[in-house]
Amino acid sequence: MSLMLYNDLTRKKEPFVPLKEGEVSFYSCGPTVYDYFHIGNARPFIVFDVLRRWLEHLGYKVTFVQNFTDIDDKMIHRAHREGTTVPELAERFIAEYRKDAKALGIRPPTVAPRATENVPEIVATIQRIMDNGHAYVSSGDVYFDVRSWPKYGTLCRQGLDDLEAGARVEVGEKKRDPLDFALWKAEKPGEPAWDSPWGRGRPGWHIECSAMSSKYLGETIDIHSGGVDLVFPHHENEIAQSEAANGKPFVRYWLHNGFLLIDSEKMSKSLGNFLTARAALEKYPPLALRFFMLSAHYRSPINFAPPGWSRRPAA
Repeated sequence: MSLMLYNDLTRKKEPFVPLKEGEVSFYSCGPTVYDYFHIGNARPFIVFDVLRRWLEHLGYKVTFVQNFTDIDDKMIHRAHREGTTVPELAERFIAEYRKDAKALGIRPPTVAPRATENVPEIVATIQRIMDNGHAYVSSGDVYFDVRSWPKYGTLCRQGLDDLEAGARVEVGEKKRDPLDFALWKAEKPGEPAWDSPWGRGRPGWHIECSAMSSKYLGETIDIHSGGVDLVFPHHENEIAQSEAANGKPFVRYWLHNGFLLIDSEKMSKSLGNFLTARAALEKYPPLALRFFMLSAHYRSPINFAPPGWSRRPAA
């Protein structure tokens, strides 16, 4: 009996047939390492660890890549707040991630690339996008020209007009269209920066995954996974920029897990229901947490509300 996967790109179950017989290329979005990962992040880490193990059980040689985003606005802000450097912050929380992941029974990936270790590949990917007419420079920033990519919105199933209605332009951005997104950000005082053909700066978030998946898995990969919150804009942007750079289909099977809710509400610091995996591990056995994450269909929401647990502190 063949393995069937629900492909979010086609919205249907499909027999899994890898690009290369007997081998599977599998990319799963990893953490931004500015803090302990929260219990909602733990769900995709556990769910797709199980899928990887099952593929290996079926006899496939699986190359599983999960990245670390180690340069990002949140990292820069926290490093400044704590009086440390972004690399020092990254080292600290990569170590903490590995500690919590091991406790939850999550196997290390085949490759765990860091964005900052792959800047030359990121720059080369951006240059190919520009050479192919899908990006432009504005005041040292480089933006992807969404209107130049007619297939944009295929994964999230929304048209450009609908997406534009909800788009925001951040202060200081100088892009042609609200939907355009940053591939490269010009250097700002006090921020880490690297050389590029467009001036010193740093990568945008989305381009990091495209460059690293291509480097370690090839221009077309079998499986790409992550939480449902990444469908738009992160994964939609990955598709556009990867295919604009390489001229080939990017991912053959897209898989996304459903939200984890806290007391039937979306986790939010403002609601007081934010819970890190570290805090959960201090209160509950790791295997119990792992079993809980696997107790519902991976695409369905799952509600975390164990007996005797309150999401808000007592008055």
